[in-house]
Order: sequence, then C-alpha cells, then structure tokens
Amino acid sequence: MAKCAVCGKGAHFGNNVSHSHRRSNRMWKSNIKRVSCKVNGTPMKLYVCASCLKSGKVERA
Repeated sequence: MAKCAVCGKGAHFGNNVSHSHRRSNRMWKSNIKRVSCKVNGTPMKLYVCASCLKSGKVERA
C-alpha cells in the first residue's frame, strides 16, 4: 500500500465488529493518487493523498 509523500498517510488497521461482537480484521485505505507534481521545478510522479491535493500542499505539473 502506498503512502502519501507529503504527510505520510497510509493504510490503517482495525477490527470489523459484528452485532454479536465477533471481531475480524479490516483495513481502512487512504485516498491516495499518483500525480505529477513540481519538485524543485522538475515534474515528478508522486503518491499524494486527496486531502493534501485539496489543501494545495503540492503544485501540480
């Protein structure tokens, strides 16, 4: 699973809990996109989460 190059956000793990309170493993995946961004004036492909894209933390190439 990819991690955000800006904030480091990745997958989170926990449990599904049924009505009878039986537990099984589950995973929450972050909304991570592969986008081309400008890094030091050079376009590069990076994995960036949607919240970093919306907040303007990266400059799209």
